[in-house]
Amino acid sequence: MIKTLSADRAFLAPPEAELTQIENSKVAIQLLPYEHTSSYHEGSFKGPKAIIEASHYVEFYDEETDTECYLKTGVATLEELDFKGAVNAEAMACISNQTRELLNQNKFVISLGAEHTVTGGIVSAFKEKYPDMCVLQIDAHSDLRAAYQDNPYSHASVMARVHDMGIPMVQVGIRAQCREEAELRKSAPSIQTWYAHQIHQNPNWIQECIAALGENVYVTIDADGFDPSVAPAVGTAEPGGLTWFQGLDLLRTIAKQKNVIGFDIVEIAPREHDTLTEFTMAKLCYKFMSYLHHNNQL
Repeated sequence: MIKTLSADRAFLAPPEAELTQIENSKVAIQLLPYEHTSSYHEGSFKGPKAIIEASHYVEFYDEETDTECYLKTGVATLEELDFKGAVNAEAMACISNQTRELLNQNKFVISLGAEHTVTGGIVSAFKEKYPDMCVLQIDAHSDLRAAYQDNPYSHASVMARVHDMGIPMVQVGIRAQCREEAELRKSAPSIQTWYAHQIHQNPNWIQECIAALGENVYVTIDADGFDPSVAPAVGTAEPGGLTWFQGLDLLRTIAKQKNVIGFDIVEIAPREHDTLTEFTMAKLCYKFMSYLHHNNQL
């Protein structure tokens, strides 16, 4: 059974409480505080709740699209998913089950996750509804290892699991990978990668990325895909990431040119006395929603 947060605890905390009820909302935000394989900074399990709390300080009005899109879409925020000690395959099944339930209700599903592993469970449910889907991955890391620390469900292996599902992917902003990952990318035509150093040298990178995507696009956003100056509180930060406006340009263009079927934001590890990252990702979430609504996708 789907349980939602009260309006004062929901995404944006709008004064119109009825717009946070699941039956009145086109958008459903699920909170997935799953952290089991963090390999550097821990604490990503706090990320989903931190984004929701920070969203209470995001303005309802988006000046770029001249909209207050939540008034048109409604946004229901689910209670955090309780994994009840489930890890690895069992945890992914829990995520898939909830995602599937929301998709069966024809909700536009946004997922706020802890470690990137959660995307595997989300995408497996989306694949059932959109068998021709592809994935756009914004990330510092390829996450293409067959396994990491002997765990194929590691956050460092999530895109390898997506690849196992036969889902084509476009990776953007990659700037840290091992040789195993590089060799897989070279040998797999369905994996196309725009490295960070290539992006900074190529003014046409956005159109090239979009041209490589199919029509139905799922977007997974690892916060470390952005430069640490934009999103410092992440599990494994890497210099040289996307700027705020590069990220917005990409998402705005995707919303115009492709059918975005859902998206997630993951890998925030909140730091005490520093709310920049969770606020930035809360605003990014609403900006992407606004772009989608502006292009009649929500």
